[in-house]
Amino acid sequence: MEIRKSALDDPQIAAIAWARFYAILRWMTGIALIASALGVWIMEVSVGDVGWILRIMVFIGVFIAVMLMAALMGLVFMSHGTGHDEAVVDPFEEDA
Repeated sequence: MEIRKSALDDPQIAAIAWARFYAILRWMTGIALIASALGVWIMEVSVGDVGWILRIMVFIGVFIAVMLMAALMGLVFMSHGTGHDEAVVDPFEEDA
């Protein structure tokens, strides 16, 4: 079985790819904070006065959900952008 090289094996390309990934996460942290505050505000407007524990839990829940989506999509963008997907060897390629 052959081992294909990935662009992420090159330290310079890997450094650029990871820097872009962290830049995406920094931007998405700000967006997640805004989305979390907006979620708490919408809950306050639609439901009325709620306890501080519910406010904190909604804020944390929305923040974690947005950051998880950002991290996974950032990894997909990094994998595709560096050609890492093409380096994967499919053992069933001959069967198809």
